[in-house]
Order: sequence, then structure tokens, then C-alpha cells
Amino acid sequence: MKIKTLLAGVAAGAMIIGLSACSSGAGGGDSTSAAKGDGGLVGVAMPTKSSERWIQDGDAVKKQLEDAGYKVDLQYAEDDIPTQVSQIENMITKGAEALIVASIDGTTLTSVLQDAKDAKIPVIAYDRLIRDTENVDYYASFDNFKVGQQQAWSLLNGLGLTELDGTAKSGAPAGPFNIELFAGSPDDNNATFFFNGAMDVLQPYIDKKILVVGSGQTDFQQVATLRWDGEVAQSRMEDILTSTYSDGTKKVNGVLSPYDGLSRGIISALTDAGYTVGASWPIISGQDSELDSVKAINAGEQYATIFKDTRQLAKVAVDMATALLQGNTPETNNTKDYDNGKKVVPSFLLDSQIVVKDNIKEVLVDSGYWTEAEITG
Repeated sequence: MKIKTLLAGVAAGAMIIGLSACSSGAGGGDSTSAAKGDGGLVGVAMPTKSSERWIQDGDAVKKQLEDAGYKVDLQYAEDDIPTQVSQIENMITKGAEALIVASIDGTTLTSVLQDAKDAKIPVIAYDRLIRDTENVDYYASFDNFKVGQQQAWSLLNGLGLTELDGTAKSGAPAGPFNIELFAGSPDDNNATFFFNGAMDVLQPYIDKKILVVGSGQTDFQQVATLRWDGEVAQSRMEDILTSTYSDGTKKVNGVLSPYDGLSRGIISALTDAGYTVGASWPIISGQDSELDSVKAINAGEQYATIFKDTRQLAKVAVDMATALLQGNTPETNNTKDYDNGKKVVPSFLLDSQIVVKDNIKEVLVDSGYWTEAEITG
């Protein structure tokens, strides 16, 4: 697995280098848009500061744009849709030459993006696909179906059923294992990709009754968590524990969680219900490698997270914007999977990595994403 992880990282890095070379090396003869930016304004709309992941994304995009010579208007909408619409309107009014948008609700930006189109402002959807509009030009993200598969593989690995890459283990336990399922926000296009990827892996085990969803809640709409809210996840987990497990005849063995913030809420619910870290503590997945959850993995509370390097994603988005502003065509590696309801949006997808306690240093510390002092402090 370590070899595969290394190769995935090298491949992702190679793709990014290629994208950078394509975007920054062309158009050098244009005096208004040289390899460095011409000082023009780029608007960057992020959903919220309540998740450290989005703070890191915003900081990385802003720094890389400024390093490329652009001015940046970075705004956070604190998960309020009208606020994000207003912020994008203001960016257009200020004369933004390009927009990079991580949407709160990917279906609510149709009118303001028509304004951007009318002003000939290109739009890059950042990690969350913007839906129901033709006025989104490119999409920078990760292979989100695979991210869901990785979350499921990490859950199965913790239960002793597979290796981290999904390969079945010989002599694996027969089960049954009681699990519960959580999904992300229904207004985030990625949430369905994550869930479908995870269920692609888990459903055969459910069909064979190796895994049993104790609550019976397996439909996306039943398990979705609006706005990726950890308190909502905690409340739902508390309800499940009360309704399904309170008689003491069975315990939760694992929880599919698609995001670290939800995982921490789930951990709180389990702790309040009397579960203690040890041999019978449930296996809990996650995503985004947030520092508090990396610490939780170190402590044995959370089993795994998915590392999506926001520095690399920022690089892709910035190179896309640079190419567009120089009159060039950004590099993409997927032109078929991301249909937003109006068009298939050309996309560049990055790889992600599973992080468990044994490879925290290799994946997160050695890459410079977190320091050992931050994780152990």
C-alpha cells in the first residue's frame, strides 16, 4: 500500500507540474497577460470558515494567485447562500476578471453566473460542482467517487475485512458487523459521489450480511447531513443509538463518515452513550485530514481520514484561471463524468490518499501538510 500511495502522489504531482507548464508557459507574447499576472482582480468565493479545510483552501488559492501577480478578493459566506450570491455580485461589480467558486449550494448560482457570463468573466468551480447552469467553464476537484471508495475501504480495513486498497484479506472474519451510514450535504454534488463510491464497495458486504446496517437507514436522503454539520451528525447518531442499540443486545462496530467534522460529532455521541476507546470501539472513517481528526486518529478515536491536498487543488485552480486569462485552454483530465444538468463540465481531478495511524508521518508530516508538533501537541 505504501508503494501505491507513493506512486499516486508522484502521479498527482506530475499532473500538476504538467498543468502548470501548460498554463504559465503560453501566451508570453501578450503584453497584457505575461507569464505573471497583469495585476487584474480574481474573485474567490469560499463557503465557510467553520471548517479549517476551507480556510486552508482559501489561503492557498489567495497566496498562489498573488504570487502569480493577481489581486485577490477572497470572501467567505459562512454557509449563507444569499451572502455568497451577494459576494459574487460584488466581485463582478469590482471588475473581477475570473471567478473561482466553492459553492454552498451548487444549484443556487444560476442568475449571478449569468451576470458573470454577460461580463465575459470565466468561472471555475472549486471542488464542488456548480449545477444547473451553462455558465461554469471548468471544474477543479478530486476523483470523488474514488474518495468514497477509499472511505469504505478504510472502514473495511479497520474491521479486518480488506487491505487499505480494498483487496480482500484471507481469513477475514465472517461478521456480522453492525455499521451505520452517514453522507454529506444533499445540496453538495460531491456528497452523492462520495456516497455512491462508498456503497459500490459496501453493498456486496451488506448483501452477504457480513455488514448489517442496524438502523436500516441506507438511502442517501435518510443518511445525508445538511451543510456537513457535525452537530446534526451527532444528534442523528444519538437518535440511532437510542432507537437501535440501547437494549444492549448489539453494539455499533463501524460508522461510514464522509467528513472529519461529522466524525467528531459521531465520536461525541458514542462517548456520551458509554462507548470507550479500546478493542470494542467502533471503526470510524472520515475525510479532509483536519488537524483535530488527525489527533483523534493518533488517539484511537477515529480510524481513518482521506487526505486531499488543498495545496495541489489550489494549484490546479490557479493554473486554470491563469490559462483562461491568457487566452489559453486549461488542461483537463476528465471530460465525461461531471454533468451539472446543463453541460458536462471539463474537469481536472486529483488523487487522494487514505490516512491511518501507521502512515500519518509518511503522508501528512513528510509532505509538510502538518508538522509532528501540531499533531502531537
